[in-house]
Amino acid sequence: MATPEQSTIPARTPRALAGACHPGPLVVVTALTAAMAATAGQEPDRALLTTGAVLAGQLSVGWCNDAVDARRDIATGRRGKPVADGAIGTGQVWTAACAALALCVPLSFACGRAAGAAHLTAVAAAWAYDLRLKATRWSWAPYAVAFGALPAFVTLGLPGQPWPAWWVVAAGALLGVGAHLGNVLPDIRGDLATGVRGWPQRLGPGRVRMLLPVPLVAASALLALGPAGPPGARQVGALAGAGLIAVAGTVLGRRRERAAFAAAVAVAALDVALLLGGAGLGTGAS
Repeated sequence: MATPEQSTIPARTPRALAGACHPGPLVVVTALTAAMAATAGQEPDRALLTTGAVLAGQLSVGWCNDAVDARRDIATGRRGKPVADGAIGTGQVWTAACAALALCVPLSFACGRAAGAAHLTAVAAAWAYDLRLKATRWSWAPYAVAFGALPAFVTLGLPGQPWPAWWVVAAGALLGVGAHLGNVLPDIRGDLATGVRGWPQRLGPGRVRMLLPVPLVAASALLALGPAGPPGARQVGALAGAGLIAVAGTVLGRRRERAAFAAAVAVAALDVALLLGGAGLGTGAS
């Protein structure tokens, strides 16, 4: 007969896996994909397939990240991470990551060969970050590749397999760089203590706070000015708002680090609104 401690293990495993998959980024990226699929004009069944492929890819990336970082999280005493807290074993998380990756491959190619190749390029970039590039000066590159490839995955799944406009891909890449800077900023000191020297860690917290809004505002400019014809009032307003928020965040961030991060999140939200509004993904789809 199982002891009370043993009987709690199966019940704890799903909860621990959910906590180890980086649920915040997973929800944001998956929801953004669903919104882009709808904006681009995908049929409901194709949009569901596209979203499912991204969900599987994000699960694999999140679990891979936690499994790779487990030893470092334990060494630094980081709390709130299921593996470091002992809620689940590293081997179980690796198994889940590989299973999600195995599911991601057929789901991606079910959207078309070109679309599948685009999405798996994004997933491969994210795994490369987790496994190696996170601790190098090229740590920004996987984020740029993955975020830039996401709009291509959506549009290549449309009839005729159109590519998104160049400015959409470029804006996605810039959003990825901004996401990398914002994601790493709170952990730079801890990362340096455990030998992680990616691009933001080499810059240091002060420089990252100053640099953080730059790629995000550049993405705003591309999304506002990229579509054919003069920008409308909404595009101009969003671009002006992004600039003002970025300046405020940079100034306030000198005293409160959270202010810089909050400003970056607000600018990124404006960028997403621009991406999903007006010209869509630049393919002519409505």
